[in-house]
Amino acid sequence: MAAEPFPTTKLVPSASASSTTTSSSTSSSSIQQYQQQNLTNNNTSRAAQRCCNWQGLFPTIRERNSVMFNNEMMADVHFVVGPPGGTQRVPGHKYVLAVGSSVFHAMFYGELAEDQEEIRIPDVEPPSFLAMLKYIYCDEIDLCADTVLATLYAAKKYIVPHLARACVNFLETSLSAKNACVLLSQSCLFEEPDLTQRCWEVIDAQAELALRSEGFCDIDTQTLDSILRRETLNAKEMVVFEAALNWAEAECQRQDLAPTIENRRLVLGKSIYLIRVPTMVLEDFANGAAQSGVLTLTETNDIFLWYTAANKPDLLFCTKPRKGLAPQRCHRFQSCAYRSNQWRYRGRCDSIQFAVDKRVFIAGFGLYGSSCGSAEYSAKIELKRQGVSMAQKVIKYFSDGSSSTFPVSFDYPVQIEPDTFYTASVVLDGNELSYFGQEGMTEVQCGKVTFQFQCSSDSTNGTGVQGGQIPELVFYA
Repeated sequence: MAAEPFPTTKLVPSASASSTTTSSSTSSSSIQQYQQQNLTNNNTSRAAQRCCNWQGLFPTIRERNSVMFNNEMMADVHFVVGPPGGTQRVPGHKYVLAVGSSVFHAMFYGELAEDQEEIRIPDVEPPSFLAMLKYIYCDEIDLCADTVLATLYAAKKYIVPHLARACVNFLETSLSAKNACVLLSQSCLFEEPDLTQRCWEVIDAQAELALRSEGFCDIDTQTLDSILRRETLNAKEMVVFEAALNWAEAECQRQDLAPTIENRRLVLGKSIYLIRVPTMVLEDFANGAAQSGVLTLTETNDIFLWYTAANKPDLLFCTKPRKGLAPQRCHRFQSCAYRSNQWRYRGRCDSIQFAVDKRVFIAGFGLYGSSCGSAEYSAKIELKRQGVSMAQKVIKYFSDGSSSTFPVSFDYPVQIEPDTFYTASVVLDGNELSYFGQEGMTEVQCGKVTFQFQCSSDSTNGTGVQGGQIPELVFYA
């Protein structure tokens, strides 16, 4: 089953002349919505025949133009939209369409214009074509997760740049590890470099989530190769290997092949050599890749020799580990201190709220340790958005008695959207006296990212903007 590429979202309409609305309706309900609009507009058409001044009912040209959307009244062209068996006949008005699209202008008024009363468009889905016409007629942008890619295709085909930009913005807003690989493939197809870059940021930082997503199995071979070549993937090589096998199984189904080991190797072809198998931990290779059956016996033996022999054999696989991403640290205190009666931990929560001005991925926190010599702590770390937990983990860390910070990490980096406050929390159990931060800053610049901090009502152990625990946020950007 193909992955659903977008989460269910609803955006508040813009205050500008063009508004954007979203829904999670299916394509069939989208068609029903436009059919209802067609019925409404055609009722207006019949009413217009009885009213000699229907135009006077609408004070602006935008409103009067909107009446013509998907309306048979005065229609001088018709489109049969959609593939065979799923077509819809859509009325149009050449003048309005030509004003909104240079392609329609050339089609109706150019040197090679043909006087066709009916035009077939089999490569565009009806809901997406109607969404484009709604923008041209009504100056409204109506997008939903199910049809936004097809709407982008229509906007590109008919050169409607502002609608195309709105589609890309919608996709960037909806971008996550679940759909990043699919959108990477589509962004290359549509030649949208900004969207491509956003996709790579997500895939690099949340590589293991992206590789394990259903959407990864839906990508084309060219996109697969570009991901397998990626130097900055933050993923264990065994995860990359397993993802490639899952993709190969899906590709066998697409090619009507039985998903046998031999056929998986066949559809992978030379792509398998982009997996850096020799860089796996020996235990992962021995228990996983070596027993998968995908590698030949010669390849398996040579890789074992690569691990163990002084004279290493030549391999077709890359033997250099991926660089991954280097984590960055946002340190919010200018100094730290310790006192004989602070900082104590008795099951109470230390918490701080933060916001960023661009998308980042929080990998974990940096925490202070004991001020009375070396000690071990148990930490329950959590990240919340508007009271809803996004990630949490119970982890132990060892502090050496210095004033350094000690990193604790979530299982996967957590995607953080701009201009929204998130809550970072920790409940510590261990040596009661530790270092604590002071001279805290409300705003910290880390490279190209600006962090803002404010006190959290969840904090019951004294941590706030000016002082306390959670001195660092560890992130990728």
